[in-house]
Amino acid sequence: MNTKLPTLLLVMGLAVTSAGAAPIEFNFKDPKGVNNVVFKTDAPLESINGTATGISGLVTFDPENPGAIKGKIAVQTATMHLGNPVQKEHLHGDNWMNVAKYPEISFEVSNSKNVKTEAGVTTADVAGTMTIKGISKTISIPIKMTYLKDKLKARTGKDGDLLVLRSSFSVKRSDFGINAAKMEDKVSDEIELNLSIAGAAPR
Repeated sequence: MNTKLPTLLLVMGLAVTSAGAAPIEFNFKDPKGVNNVVFKTDAPLESINGTATGISGLVTFDPENPGAIKGKIAVQTATMHLGNPVQKEHLHGDNWMNVAKYPEISFEVSNSKNVKTEAGVTTADVAGTMTIKGISKTISIPIKMTYLKDKLKARTGKDGDLLVLRSSFSVKRSDFGINAAKMEDKVSDEIELNLSIAGAAPR
């Protein structure tokens, strides 16, 4: 009997386990254009709702260690949309988002706390750097991460996994130089954001 065989099998088993637990990179540039951010301001005179769809980014996620999530999500400011054409023109203009000079809003993850996972769904408080109009601030946001193994085919027809990220939080436009301290009777300082995006990891 080969006495080295059990040891060899053990090493092979550990290698397979380690390979299966490797972090997965998910691409959030959605060819279907379904990924979106909804933003809302609720001022005394007006409540304004809009969306943005130009989302991209790479996120590394380990199903065995969800709290180790890393990556960056970006939104193209030119895709921010309001139903009122005049409001949309103002939103894209120099005093507000100045999309010509600042084409991107981004959030880059640094660490996670209060991580809890149940049935493939993880909740956590994720800290990172939010950059808007060239101003970067460290913020923490609540996030729900749903790992869907082998579900990419149902969405795109390709083999692979999906990672769905959902979050609701707010930022202050005064923190990021978005026409600060002006027109607060029509556009509140606090901007509510709702994020619902899916990233793909083809195989």
